[in-house]
Amino acid sequence: MSQFMDKDFLLNTSTARTLYHEAAETCPIIDYHCHLNPKEIHDNIHYDSITQVWLGGDHYKWRLMRCAGVPEKFITGDADPHDKFIKWADVVGRAIGNPLYHWSHLELRRYFGYDGILNASTAESVWELCNSKLHQPDFGTRDLITRSNVETICTTDDPVDSLEWHEKIAQDKTFKTKVLPAWRPDKAMNIEKDTWPEYIQKLSEVSGVRIESFTDLKNALLKRMDFFASHGCTLSDHALNYVMYAPASDSEIEKIFSDRLAGKIPNEKDECKFKMAFMLFVAREYHRRNWVMQLHYGCHRDNNPPMFKKLGPDTGYDCVDNSAPSVQTAQFLGTLQESDELPKTILYSLNGNDNSAIDTISGCFQSDVIEGVSKIQHGSAWWFEDHFDGMMNQMRSLASLGYLPGFIGMLTDSRSFLSYPRHEYFRRIVCRLFGEWVEGGFFPADIDTLKDIVKGISYGNAKKYFGF
Repeated sequence: MSQFMDKDFLLNTSTARTLYHEAAETCPIIDYHCHLNPKEIHDNIHYDSITQVWLGGDHYKWRLMRCAGVPEKFITGDADPHDKFIKWADVVGRAIGNPLYHWSHLELRRYFGYDGILNASTAESVWELCNSKLHQPDFGTRDLITRSNVETICTTDDPVDSLEWHEKIAQDKTFKTKVLPAWRPDKAMNIEKDTWPEYIQKLSEVSGVRIESFTDLKNALLKRMDFFASHGCTLSDHALNYVMYAPASDSEIEKIFSDRLAGKIPNEKDECKFKMAFMLFVAREYHRRNWVMQLHYGCHRDNNPPMFKKLGPDTGYDCVDNSAPSVQTAQFLGTLQESDELPKTILYSLNGNDNSAIDTISGCFQSDVIEGVSKIQHGSAWWFEDHFDGMMNQMRSLASLGYLPGFIGMLTDSRSFLSYPRHEYFRRIVCRLFGEWVEGGFFPADIDTLKDIVKGISYGNAKKYFGF
């Protein structure tokens, strides 16, 4: 019987163990998509308790606690931090099969040196151990990043953001990790939202462009892209319901825009036309700037109206959406390819059933932009898919229908500074998969070639792809 979370955790063959310990384990981390707060990085904040760092904003954990019937006061409510942690320990200690069980124990081992099990009976001792560590001088946010061997972090930033904390971090030569902004213009695109007019006014003020037309909006965005580029930005990120294809004339888009400024909410058809025009504009600009375009889709958000009103977005009430039409994704990319303006693109779907669609669509648009690394990427298993089976399925599909050695690997997509062991988890799964293929006779035991592939997926491919 294999031991739980020993040094060979998940590494079930000799090939897997060799690949992990001799190739993947020591690779630096490039976290090209996350939701960390750059101010907290700059300030090197220290946490009051393990509850603050573990439960203070982690909707993965909130969702699991709700599934276990924990009252909301112990999740997002006003219960004492100690009591919240005790509830969490009881829930996660019984969460067999859930990736949070693995992630939590990896974090306890890597940051706090705790090799035991977290559950109701050990909760008090783990609470004391973690809090004593967190109060040490070398347990600030920067220390956690450095300890995790993180080379580059890309945060998620709105076009109106000042990027002042990125600038201050860059000026501090004592901190070696690059912290770069990533362009996230969803609020400028989501014309159907009640908050859109207010946001456009804010964008107008920040950019210095009076926005009265779609042409004005594009000019404002160009100015902000220039500003982001001056702070090292080389990639974007878009949260879409799906990749839409709804072509329209310039005059149609201007009419939709002017009607919205006048207070008319667009119907679904006009909304899609506007978003298509928006995405074509920014994608072409990304190509011109050699930025990467990330498209996250397949998610239906904020499904619990009372809790959305109470807590707002990103609080654990989203689900997988089954309405991601692959033909429209291909048409969108094809339109850009037709004018030779398709940027490097990463496609993520929250629905694991889209794996084959993404891999076959990607294969239609690959080119020799970066030798050995695929231009169109099937993004790593995302959100509800970033568990053992989800990662395995994503990589099996990519290997079968695309080019797994050209994959740029893992990202945290997290708000927690303790999430970096997810990269270790991913790398162990990569090596396990390769080991099973080798020892099952599907690939020769060419260890040098396999090590090179593992290092690329763990680190090298992302470094080349983003140009860090």
